[in-house]
Amino acid sequence: MKEAYSYIDGRWLEGKDKTIAVRSPYSGEVVGKQSEATEEEVELALEAAFTGKKKIAALPAKARASILNKAASLLKERKETFAQLISLEVGKALKNTRDEVARSIETLEQSAEEAKRLHGTTLPGDVSERGKASMALTFRVPVGVVAAITPFNAPLNLICHKIGPSFAAGNATILKPAPQSSLIAAAFVELLLQAEMPAEAVQLVIGGTAHGQRIVEDWRTNIVSFTGGVAGGKQICHTAGLKKVLLELGGNSATIVHQDADVERAATLCVRTGFSNAGQSCISVQRIYVHESVMDFFLQTLKQQTARLVVGDPLAEDTDVGCVINEETGERIERWVKEAVAEGAELVCGGRQDRALIQPTILLGPRKKSKVVCEEVFGPVISVIPYTSLETAIAEVNDSAFGLQAGIFSNSLPVITKVALELEMGGVVVNGTSNYRLDHWPYGGIKQSGIGREGPKYTVKEMTEMKMVVLQDLL
Repeated sequence: MKEAYSYIDGRWLEGKDKTIAVRSPYSGEVVGKQSEATEEEVELALEAAFTGKKKIAALPAKARASILNKAASLLKERKETFAQLISLEVGKALKNTRDEVARSIETLEQSAEEAKRLHGTTLPGDVSERGKASMALTFRVPVGVVAAITPFNAPLNLICHKIGPSFAAGNATILKPAPQSSLIAAAFVELLLQAEMPAEAVQLVIGGTAHGQRIVEDWRTNIVSFTGGVAGGKQICHTAGLKKVLLELGGNSATIVHQDADVERAATLCVRTGFSNAGQSCISVQRIYVHESVMDFFLQTLKQQTARLVVGDPLAEDTDVGCVINEETGERIERWVKEAVAEGAELVCGGRQDRALIQPTILLGPRKKSKVVCEEVFGPVISVIPYTSLETAIAEVNDSAFGLQAGIFSNSLPVITKVALELEMGGVVVNGTSNYRLDHWPYGGIKQSGIGREGPKYTVKEMTEMKMVVLQDLL
């Protein structure tokens, strides 16, 4: 039986008053237990991070890098254990969780490298008449305390994307994971401590929204780094006050398949990246705009590839698609699919719900205002929409409150250039789908998809401040 307790001020707080059973979203079986922090313990976490931040800032860069590399090595040794735990707790297929752990190792290693790259600049003063015999130096300093609030869909790697750069930058971190993935968070914090990360560097708070709000609003928190839904992001902006917020929010990501594309490759990748992790990714393929001249072949190939997917037990070796996070989510997704069909969409395949298990679903031609098109499904549902002109496809993709990532399949340089420049997105993937990310690249969106960029190099910069020192009377 796995257990998750808060880790605050150097101690695991094995409280018994608010112990909650953790159930597998796939089987419903109890797989562990978690204990929520009390309000007093949240206050203790804030104070411990605040008082410990100077010790972390004083750690040499080499020491911080060494600890992160050791954590990566330990995670590599326990790759299968963590993969199994993620599948067990959140229902993600083992094929996907093994990939997530591998990515988490890279994220930690990249963060270790960035600890050594906190470079500054020198600025001569004599370019100004008033600056003779003076010089300015700039360098990066830690912000202090980082509040890291993480979701359930990539519960390990997204923690690494926050704690790794935060510690690399010399900050103390308060981690508040999603309640659905507390076992994974606790196991990872335990690993960090075994890698000799100082107790002052990380506080783990187990609990729900109220705990997150308390941490966000507190004056001792210097930056809030949040990955989650738009509603949560808006609430954080309202609550945080005068502090920096980094938000990686949602999307209804689109991919364009133009008439000159490798259609078979496009369909294969759309299936792979639309249904992986049961569609629970903010860049999961959701809307596919396909040129009408290649629609028949694309749809046929898409359907054939989808039929080959194995759906079921996330711990089975051959499972391609596990379940969504809970039965309520499954019911909501099924309801959205039925609404789209009632509004005129054709159900090509799937659409069936069994508790938290949703069969991979393809819809053809849903209305523009259907929820499966204009909102974030966050489930294994793909909508295929025909278009006649590239301009129309670009306009339809851009007609969204979101702007995270998009894909374009084409072999025409003018088409690729036009799409890449005109799509209102944080990233555009050429001859790939929206759902492609390497962890060292700058990742983030515009509009309601977020503020700031992730990727260790970019996050470290976000989690430090520039300090200037002016030297006068040098001659």
